[in-house]
Amino acid sequence: MAKMIYITGGTRSGKSGFAQQLVEKHPGQLLYIAPARVDDDEMAARIELHRQARGERWRLLEEPLWLTERLPDAANGCSALLLDCVTLWVTSLFFHFKEKQAPVLAEVDRLIELAWQLEEPLYLVSNELGSGIVPENPMARKFRDLAGIVNQRLAAAADEAWFVVSGVPLKLK
Repeated sequence: MAKMIYITGGTRSGKSGFAQQLVEKHPGQLLYIAPARVDDDEMAARIELHRQARGERWRLLEEPLWLTERLPDAANGCSALLLDCVTLWVTSLFFHFKEKQAPVLAEVDRLIELAWQLEEPLYLVSNELGSGIVPENPMARKFRDLAGIVNQRLAAAADEAWFVVSGVPLKLK
């Protein structure tokens, strides 16, 4: 059974860079799991910057929805896995399941179960949304609440949990 390491923080907190540093301490081939959708030029540019920040050791799995189905095969031959970011994955699931919470949480639970079956450590990067303002519309509040529940489940299940603020990682457990 491999480890699950959960890393959270606000936007531009340094959480992705910290996670990448941790993963790159593992030898051999690494897997970057990217659940983002490329819907515009700005997002494409962000994704390209992330690609440039990774070296030759990284393989890529792009999957916005069905991570648990594709991850076992993609992880084969890798020494560590990095999902960046959980919040983007949850966003895709949220809209795919028409804003219903239960099927999204079922997918998160499937990911947690899979993490315990993997031989490779799984690093999970997620946005901390609970420290911001209360969104003005019901859909955004519903998503913020769902993201908070997802983060709590992942942090509880993880072997380690980190909070990154202003580029400084703080170990929570």
